[in-house]
Amino acid sequence: MSNPFSRLKKAITFSTMVGTLFLSPVSSGEDWPQFRGPTAQGISAAKNIPTEWSPTKNVAWKISVPGNGWASPIVADGRIYISTAIGEETGNISLHLICYNASDGALVWDTQLFKPVVADAKKHHKKNSIASATPIYAEGKIYAHFGHMGTAAVDTAGKILWKQETIKYAPVHGTGSTPALIGNKLIFSCDGNANPFIVALDTKDGSILWRTMRNTTAKRTFSFCTPLAIDVAGKTQMILPGSGFVAAYNPDSGQEIWKVKYGEGYSVVPRPVFGHGLLFLSSGFDAAVLYAIKPEGAAGDATAGHIAWTQRKGAPHTPSTLLVGNELYFVADNGLASCVDAVTGNTHWTHSLGGGFSASPILVGENIYLQNEAGKGFVIKAGKTFQLISENDLEERSLASYAVTGDALLIRTEKHLWKIEAK
Repeated sequence: MSNPFSRLKKAITFSTMVGTLFLSPVSSGEDWPQFRGPTAQGISAAKNIPTEWSPTKNVAWKISVPGNGWASPIVADGRIYISTAIGEETGNISLHLICYNASDGALVWDTQLFKPVVADAKKHHKKNSIASATPIYAEGKIYAHFGHMGTAAVDTAGKILWKQETIKYAPVHGTGSTPALIGNKLIFSCDGNANPFIVALDTKDGSILWRTMRNTTAKRTFSFCTPLAIDVAGKTQMILPGSGFVAAYNPDSGQEIWKVKYGEGYSVVPRPVFGHGLLFLSSGFDAAVLYAIKPEGAAGDATAGHIAWTQRKGAPHTPSTLLVGNELYFVADNGLASCVDAVTGNTHWTHSLGGGFSASPILVGENIYLQNEAGKGFVIKAGKTFQLISENDLEERSLASYAVTGDALLIRTEKHLWKIEAK
């Protein structure tokens, strides 16, 4: 049996290189400046994060977060940023970006960004929220996105730099896709119930740089995927799955480069990952299929010649996958965790963890961290055989993904933000 950790350093180095394509410059190694961290693929360089915790064990601090939202926390320069929606219970809804000190959880500032139309804000799935998109930090700015309700840039003092409220579409089940930052462009999908499209905003002032229609024949056009920038033969491609297909786009112009079709797959959520010259992504509902796709040399409709392998068993509808060395890890929404060979798709193991899953897994050291929707965290040893290290129940619902700061884990649950750190 080969040991994946002999390749771990190479995997992290490669993933970090990919991450720098759209976070320029990437924050320090202890920061977690976007959804799925500095690499955008769930890889952390931390070494001493606890593998055991509870509501009382290894809790550095726990604070109440006002309102509701499943946006994951981000961390930059010792501060935590989190999006939330306040006032849903009363109907007086406002969308906020909140800043906390990472050291002690103290509130630094709370900035109200938008006051959405109540009827629009309330139209979301029970597993979604109106504050599900994770913020992004780069070069002293935080970008907060709330789909059709607006996008804003805020400085580190909480001052609003610009707001963009002219981009309108009709979402289904609410909004959930997080933007990607590629150079001076903030790019996100607007895959609603009709005429889906992609938009790039100028990070300087929020103006629209380009807008590209999604060329799909799927009957259900709504999806919630977050873009990923990759390097293909020395050129940057922006990968963005949607209903019926995944496509690569030129981030400078929005022009479609290639596409691979996957039938009627819709409501696509998992963010792709990239390694070994392959993209790993899921086709969404109703029956998810996990795809490994070869982007190099692809042009136009590449469905026929650029699919390396597919897998149906255990394919996720919501959580993103995790690539560690030659192994690809993923967990289905029903809790079935799997490890397969990334190049061939051959299965090493499957194991039922129990409970529903929405959060994406992360790698810290030699361990994989996963969390179910009931707030129970699982730590497993990365490798070709299944080894459960611990189960850790916070006893509070959670759909947000983990973030890392220093040697601590940040966990957002329904009403709280936790910092898990060894004592």
